[in-house]
Amino acid sequence: MLLQVEDLFVNYGVIQAVKGVSFNVNEGEIVSLIGANGAGKSTILHTISGIMRPKSGRILYNGKEIQKEKSQKIVSGGISQVPEGRHIFAGLSVLENLQMGAFLRKDKSQLKKDYDNVFERFPVLQERKNQDAATLSGGEQQMLAMGRALMAAPKLLLLDEPSMGLAPIFINEIFDIIESIKKQGTTVLLIEQNAAKALSIADRGYVLSVGKIVLSGTGQELLNNAEVKKAYLGG
Repeated sequence: MLLQVEDLFVNYGVIQAVKGVSFNVNEGEIVSLIGANGAGKSTILHTISGIMRPKSGRILYNGKEIQKEKSQKIVSGGISQVPEGRHIFAGLSVLENLQMGAFLRKDKSQLKKDYDNVFERFPVLQERKNQDAATLSGGEQQMLAMGRALMAAPKLLLLDEPSMGLAPIFINEIFDIIESIKKQGTTVLLIEQNAAKALSIADRGYVLSVGKIVLSGTGQELLNNAEVKKAYLGG
């Protein structure tokens, strides 16, 4: 098991955002967390990546507790996050943004191959590698944010709302890319408002409601679940 979250409680000030959440992610899986805005999804990702600290509970990565580690150490250990809203570095070129993703890498000899892999996966980034990242379209910026995260050579990729604000043509492309990332051996934990898309590519999924997991199953089981259809799939 690559990631285990055990009885996690996280507060925003006096607000209890995550209330005793437990789930796991096995190596080689895509696992989706779905739920309404405010359900606690992003808070969970921020806590896994060390941006937030839990009130209680444990997060185990490769069997070792990481809930008290600094973000830098977590990234160095193989967990990389693509944040909601992309947060690309404006004023830096596409290539410089990718270099920032590789900042903590020690295996510098492997970097050339990984740049080539990113450019092969996202040809538009190669075409625009010297362009200011802020001038890219929303879909291209999302590709850059994903490419930047992949330059950290993660074993586990955390994706926070990758389709938010994108045109439908880009949404399909982003989900195809997520599937290809999995096929190349990177495990994915995905948070996504587009529940139908997220569950369609997920090996397994968990449904969050006001800080608690209320349902779990394979992606297909959740797609076919009457409660999920009614609440999240417009059925």
